[in-house]
Amino acid sequence: MSRAEDLWERLVRAVLRRERTGTDALGRPVGGIAGYVPSSLTNNRDIDEILRAADEIQDGNPAVSRILCEHAYSLAQNLDPNSEGRGVLQFKTGLMSVIKQKLAKREGGTIDRSQDIAQLQEFYKSYRENNNVDKLREEEMQLRESGAFTGILGELERKTVKRKRVFATLKVLGSVLGQLTDELPEELKRMIESDATMTEDLIAYNIIPLDGQTMTNAIVTFPEVRAAATALKYFQGLPQLPDGFPIPATRSLDMLDFLHYIFGFQKDNVSNQREHVVHLLANEQSRLGIPDATEPKLDEAAVQKVFLKSLDNYIKWCSYLCIQPVWSNFEDLSKEKKLLFVSLYFLIWGEAANVRFLPECLCYIFHHMVREMDGMLRQQIAEPAKSCDSNSENGVSFLDQVITPLYGVIAAEAGNNANGQAPHSSWRNYDDFNEYFWSLHCFELSWPWRTSSSFFQRPKPRTKYLLKTAGSQRRGKTSFVEHRTFLHLYHSFHRLWIFLVMMFQGLTVIAFNDGKFNSKTLREILSLGPTFAVMKFIESVLDVMMMYGAYSTSRRLAVTRIFLRFVWFSCASVFLSFLYVKALQEESKQNSNSVFFRLYMIVVGIYAGVQFFISFLMRIPACHHMTNQCDHWPFIRFVKWMRQERYYVGCGMYERTSDFIKYMLFWLVVLSGKFSFAYFLQIKPLVKPTRTIVNMTDNLKYSWHDLVSKNNHNFLTVVTLWAPVIAIYLLDIHVFYTIISAIWGFLLGAKDRLGEIRSLEAVHKLFEDFPGAFMNNLHIPLPNRSSHSSSSQDTLEKRKIDAVIFGPFWNEIIRNLREEDYVTNLEMELLLMPKNSGNLPLVQWPLFLLASKIFLAKDMVEGSDSQAELWERISRDDYMKYAVEEGYHALRFILTEILEGEGRMWVERVYADIEGSIANRSIHVDFQLKKLSLVITRVTGLLGILKAEKPDQENGAIKAVQDLYDVVRHDVLSVNMREHYETWNLLSKARTEGRLFTNLKWPRDTELKTQIKRLYLLLTIKDSAANVPKNIEARRRLQFFTNSLFMDLPAPKPVREMLSFSVFTPYYSEIVLYSMNELQKKNEDGISTLFYLQKIYPDEWKNFLDRIGCDENAPDSELINNPDDNLELRIWASYRGQTLARTVRGMMYYRKALMLQSYLERVASGDAEAAVSINDTNDAKGFDLSPEARALADLKFTYVVTCQIYGKQKEDQKPEAADIALLMQRNEALRVAFIDEVESLKDGNVHREYYSKLVKADINGKDKEIYSVKLPGNPKLGEGKPENQNHAIIFTRGNAIQTIDMNQDNYFEEALKMRNLLEEFHQDHGIRPPTILGVREHVFTGSVSSLASFMSNQETSFVTLGQRVLANPLKVRMHYGHPDVFDRVFHITRGGISKASRVINISEDIYSGFNSTLRQGNVTHHEYIQVGKGRDVGLNQIAVFEGKVSGGNGEQVLSRDVYRLGQLFDFFRMMSFYFTTVGYYFCTMLTVLTVYAFLYGKAYLALSGVGEEVEIRALITKNNALSAALNTQFLFQIGIFTAVPMVLGFILELGFLRAVVNFITMQLQLCSVFFTFSLGTKSHYFGRTILHGGARYQATGRGFVVRHIRFSENYRLYSRSHFVKGLEVVLLLVVYLAYGYNDGGALSYILLTVSSWFMALSWLFAPYLFNPSGFEWQKTVEDFSDWTNWLFYRGGIGVKGQESWEAWWDEELAHIRTLSGRIMETLLSLRFFIFQYGVVYKLHIQGSDTSLSVYGFSWIVLAVLIILFKVFTFSQKVSVNFQLLLRFVQGVSFMLALAGIVIAVALTELSVSDIFASILAFIPTIWGILSIASAWKPVVKRMGLWKSIRSIARLYDAGMGMLIFIPIAFLSWFPFVSTFQTRLMFNQAFSRGLEISLILAGNNPNIGI
Repeated sequence: MSRAEDLWERLVRAVLRRERTGTDALGRPVGGIAGYVPSSLTNNRDIDEILRAADEIQDGNPAVSRILCEHAYSLAQNLDPNSEGRGVLQFKTGLMSVIKQKLAKREGGTIDRSQDIAQLQEFYKSYRENNNVDKLREEEMQLRESGAFTGILGELERKTVKRKRVFATLKVLGSVLGQLTDELPEELKRMIESDATMTEDLIAYNIIPLDGQTMTNAIVTFPEVRAAATALKYFQGLPQLPDGFPIPATRSLDMLDFLHYIFGFQKDNVSNQREHVVHLLANEQSRLGIPDATEPKLDEAAVQKVFLKSLDNYIKWCSYLCIQPVWSNFEDLSKEKKLLFVSLYFLIWGEAANVRFLPECLCYIFHHMVREMDGMLRQQIAEPAKSCDSNSENGVSFLDQVITPLYGVIAAEAGNNANGQAPHSSWRNYDDFNEYFWSLHCFELSWPWRTSSSFFQRPKPRTKYLLKTAGSQRRGKTSFVEHRTFLHLYHSFHRLWIFLVMMFQGLTVIAFNDGKFNSKTLREILSLGPTFAVMKFIESVLDVMMMYGAYSTSRRLAVTRIFLRFVWFSCASVFLSFLYVKALQEESKQNSNSVFFRLYMIVVGIYAGVQFFISFLMRIPACHHMTNQCDHWPFIRFVKWMRQERYYVGCGMYERTSDFIKYMLFWLVVLSGKFSFAYFLQIKPLVKPTRTIVNMTDNLKYSWHDLVSKNNHNFLTVVTLWAPVIAIYLLDIHVFYTIISAIWGFLLGAKDRLGEIRSLEAVHKLFEDFPGAFMNNLHIPLPNRSSHSSSSQDTLEKRKIDAVIFGPFWNEIIRNLREEDYVTNLEMELLLMPKNSGNLPLVQWPLFLLASKIFLAKDMVEGSDSQAELWERISRDDYMKYAVEEGYHALRFILTEILEGEGRMWVERVYADIEGSIANRSIHVDFQLKKLSLVITRVTGLLGILKAEKPDQENGAIKAVQDLYDVVRHDVLSVNMREHYETWNLLSKARTEGRLFTNLKWPRDTELKTQIKRLYLLLTIKDSAANVPKNIEARRRLQFFTNSLFMDLPAPKPVREMLSFSVFTPYYSEIVLYSMNELQKKNEDGISTLFYLQKIYPDEWKNFLDRIGCDENAPDSELINNPDDNLELRIWASYRGQTLARTVRGMMYYRKALMLQSYLERVASGDAEAAVSINDTNDAKGFDLSPEARALADLKFTYVVTCQIYGKQKEDQKPEAADIALLMQRNEALRVAFIDEVESLKDGNVHREYYSKLVKADINGKDKEIYSVKLPGNPKLGEGKPENQNHAIIFTRGNAIQTIDMNQDNYFEEALKMRNLLEEFHQDHGIRPPTILGVREHVFTGSVSSLASFMSNQETSFVTLGQRVLANPLKVRMHYGHPDVFDRVFHITRGGISKASRVINISEDIYSGFNSTLRQGNVTHHEYIQVGKGRDVGLNQIAVFEGKVSGGNGEQVLSRDVYRLGQLFDFFRMMSFYFTTVGYYFCTMLTVLTVYAFLYGKAYLALSGVGEEVEIRALITKNNALSAALNTQFLFQIGIFTAVPMVLGFILELGFLRAVVNFITMQLQLCSVFFTFSLGTKSHYFGRTILHGGARYQATGRGFVVRHIRFSENYRLYSRSHFVKGLEVVLLLVVYLAYGYNDGGALSYILLTVSSWFMALSWLFAPYLFNPSGFEWQKTVEDFSDWTNWLFYRGGIGVKGQESWEAWWDEELAHIRTLSGRIMETLLSLRFFIFQYGVVYKLHIQGSDTSLSVYGFSWIVLAVLIILFKVFTFSQKVSVNFQLLLRFVQGVSFMLALAGIVIAVALTELSVSDIFASILAFIPTIWGILSIASAWKPVVKRMGLWKSIRSIARLYDAGMGMLIFIPIAFLSWFPFVSTFQTRLMFNQAFSRGLEISLILAGNNPNIGI
């Protein structure tokens, strides 16, 4: 073969292989002919199997391989003759090339295709003979029955894999023969049929092989599984199916086949839901009891429970709509009917695609389909349902006829949202569609669908220029409209605002009456009546406004209620205000009889009484039942309806009385602190100053032209005084909440015993209690263990049993720590628990507890004068006592076992003498204990020989025993030998004759060998093991696990009876496994990821090299070049990043834990069929190879990773696809779901079909497709992540589902507690059972840098202490992301585990918590179990993440979920909910606004001159109110109150001293700067989202951030969110400094403004302070060059923001799209004009003139300056002559301007300071103009001014950049600054002795990389 041909073949091979590298189950490489088959070939499963067989046999018989390839080609040709499908042409070309270039040439000569069939027949027979087919199954079954497991995968696995491979090939050969010819010899035909029966377990299945019964999977032998499958069988009463209906030969008809036929469900959907229903039933049955194994039957109770759970939402829906469910009498429903209904519901759900987000729509569909089915059940022969029959060639299809019409209108509406940019009010989202089914109007849709209904009306497509569609072209919203406005905060939480305003009014009235409570005070307090009525009127107005856009589609009753409330509160507010005004007028008149006042009192009393009574009845939990009983009274029903609209969700949202009292008391404490602070430190001190200012009406002099403050009692001055106080009044409630919740959480944590084991010392100290605690909490109760005998022998026996059972679990934890490279081999040996299964009369503990204790005890001998004193000293340390006792008994055991005759007699004699001496308390007298070191030396020598396991050293062992005898006999023994003279004489004689110890038995027994090795280690380890393990992460994990053993855990059920669960991970395109290129790629500093990991985890790197047997001094190139080590290296690195591989490894620990638990429980519980005996309980070896353990783990645990674009990644040959395939090969229980997009050409048009697929790895290392469910269209209509979850959730199983993100990790020891956690679903957690179990997280990225540590501590504080309080007592914990555990059936029948509407549900996770709570769920929190989580570690990553979360909270403000929760919670729960969700972000924003209010107030006082005037007249600003205001906002800014929960969390879990050290360290690392900067991020994005929208999902990147961030990149990210605002604050502070009056001078100014300066400087410089190498001179120079290039690059079409300033500026303005947004931006920008107005009147040139002409003249000057700027920046590309003229004009203009300034300074009062003051005035004015022009960009463009505006904006950005850059450049001159910054950022890493400076310098010594 020529070289060209060879290269061509290799190319073709590579094309076909398509990155499908890896190994199959037998370790062979995957690839070859069996490459990627395009999904557009609908029959690609058959083609794939044929090519796989051809690939396998090509080396042995190329002719047959060629025949198979040609047949595959013909199949592909028949399926797609024109090669129209995507990838088909390439596939065919490659396949034909393989046939021609290789296979045909191998055969040599001409190919005679007439012999193909004969060749195939002969090969079939020879293949059978060569593989000994007849004996394969027999050998496997024998091996299975014997229970012998050997080899790496176990001989059983090898046999099974080989049999499956052989029979799979035979199946292919047989099917190809059958397709090629009908004339087969009878003998061969029988042979093929016989072999076909052996391939039933080759049928693809997920967990339970229902379509192909098999004996190789033990799961089908479980009685509960068989009972569940049997219960679904076809029952009498179902119509007969047609004869031609296809059913697998291995199973009989069942009720799902019936539903499949009549409704046209997809085949794979039916198979999927068949397994789903069987799985649910089997697990429910296992909790009730295991059925009889001979004829297993399903209990009625199991069916009943699954039925009620699955159809609970449907039953409630019927009840809400007052319609009869499809069954007339529930009691009369048979078991079969219940199962039929459940099966139908899940079949509908399984094929509903995006309609799954519409749970009540599914109820509607189910309702009608059951009614339709009821009619069919009366027939004899089954017929297709009319609702699903298209009356066309497509036949019966549920998808086409029922789901597709719904999907079509949902997709049309989603397509109309302009990629999330259209207003929410202009299109229907998922909630709008679903809520249509909350009223009886939904029945207008009829059945089958009446598609002419307005519900199905599709909107007119939105064009680029058309922002609004005509009303006739679209249907309105349903029951709620998400208008973009801050008013939602009042609308949703009006009760809170009414309460705060009324309390403020009441406290102010009392304060202004000097605290006296008299009739005057009472009259003024009664003004609260009109206030309440007016605020309720405002609420009713908002009701009317917010429903705009939904009036035409909402229920008439709901609209009527809105307008009735509007009328009622309008009248009430007018009437009450009128009465109160009249009452006040009466009071001012003489001799009035107070009629109006009395009437007012009566009205207010009645109104308040009714309001209170109704609130009491409707909000107090204990009264709910009573009011519900009165619902049949029309008046009560009307009052309740008027007060609160009744929704389908949100009914009965009350807690039991005890819980209500708890959170009410919590809030009473918070409110009492808040209002005490408000009254005594805010309101009361301002009373006197306010009165003074108000009374200053005589000739108060203003330094500017006053427009608004004349004749209004200095209103603006009063406002400046009160504004910061009012702002703080509104937000300080959150401060008090933070403090009280932190204290409460601390106490709760202490009560739960958190942090009791917080050090390695505590682990050592309490270790002997661990087995008992483990047995009490993590192991199933044992019948023999609960005896209460108090005898020491029974206690010892119980402790020993506990240790025996605890041992294998503990040892598996330690082995996993070793596999993860957290401990060394020696540490593992020391940490492992001995078997304790021998005859020693004690419990043996791990050596790390006993190490060096023998030597310490020996040293105590010299200082002890008596036996009692010596034993007392030894007993002070329990483990020293245990070490001595073990040494004593173990030596006796070993010597007794290896010696016989006289030798054993000597051992018994010596031990008898010792025990006698101990009994007589004469051990000091009878033995020379000071010679013990000689004994230890001799014993050690003997054990050293014995442990070597070399029997040829027997003589050496005898000599060692003889030496031991001599030492004991002559040096140690002082006992009187006369008492046993004969024995000693006999021994002495034997020793003299040399025959003593000659009959030594070499140790053969495993237990004896173990004891020898253990005693040898005990006697040779002289160093203390107090620091074992050394690795910080290993310590943390062991501490947390052992601490959790003593916490309050629910009692676990046996694995067989536990709840089943799934783990669910959404994945898009993040890193799966680091490739070698990624690990070796160097950043700009010259360091690679691998080098970074080696330095950041030095101990783990060393352990890794030790594990794979590589020298740590060897170059890395050796590792990289070795294929096995290369993969191990990639995996090691990936397990230290935030990768999918790490997540999968962690989650698969659940399966491993379940296998171990089930394997050992069968032994412990005395299972007669257990493979090992009770004596071997401690030996868990081979547990993961036990078929029963594996099957049980698979029944209880499923892991689905939903890799949305995996199919596309495979087609595009992305490395992620190969890595995902590798993960499936390494984890047999891993399932991958993905969306497969199939393209084909139909009638010349590209036609796309979408399939939701589930795959697993097969024995060939390839994907094996299990299910493929066709979708109605592209599933991504809303937010990507929830849509990704939704398409794959049909493949999950079990009672619960844990949501895990792909940046998470799990630990084996935590997986052991999962079944305890699942039992929480059946514990008492309130009036309702839990529906979401909150789980604690550990942030594992905290050690990377100081920033990572801040983020980690903040996150840890929230996920522990914060959520602890939210769950108990506040009862408002939601779902904040992962890793919560959901009640799966509850949620999948109520819309899923997240919401997906575009933009509004961008924070998709929390909506599942909202949804669960609204639908009468209960969210709890549990901290005895933890899951690892990665967080962002760089400032930019953190800022982007916080921006995303803040934007998401801004969208939540607009959502219907928050509105309903705010309306339906009782008052105290509503406050809890508000301040822990959107209220937190609003208070954060209010904190910033408080600073603005304070500074603008100060600027007003300074610029107007009124501040100085007032202070001169009366020293009124020296008051506690302002001090309190300033202090509060200062504390807020530096994040002190964020730190309170953090500090208390530290104290609880680390101890007081470490907590103080940690907190001080954080302060030294400038955590206050970080938290203040974070404050700005949250405020900006939260406010901007509510005003303008623009929230979007942003990938933060989860890499290792130690790279330097460019100045321009930081500027782009933070310019508008921080820098502009920071410079504005600086400007205000400068104005206050320049023009403000301070009686106290500089000190007073500093005290008043230090917090504001701190905030401004933090916002300006934090990005550079926390930027690695931010102050390195060379980097600074490069940054400046990069920034100027970016700033002046003009860009163009297609240029991105990171490349050009112009493109970036356009992106920054993109969020301003609506008229209301433009108006709001304009109004907000007006504040910048106050500077010019104030400063121009302060100039020396204007003297005392305060006329408006001064201000007008300043605008003329400004216009001249702008004209000059245009002249100097005018650079049109015109002729050279004009350029010369332009230069001349510019020169003259400059000279004239300069001359003008000089003349003005010389001849007028204009001073140099005036020039700078003018600059100070004009800068904000021009910025204000810029801001307004930017807001009205379209208008400005039409005016032709946009280029000028852009030029000025560029100048401003250049100026701002220079102001920030100059200090950085200055500091970069000093090398020590960079060193200090590095130390500051990476202090934790330095403390661990890491080479961060080396990393940052890029000084990489690894040349091999």
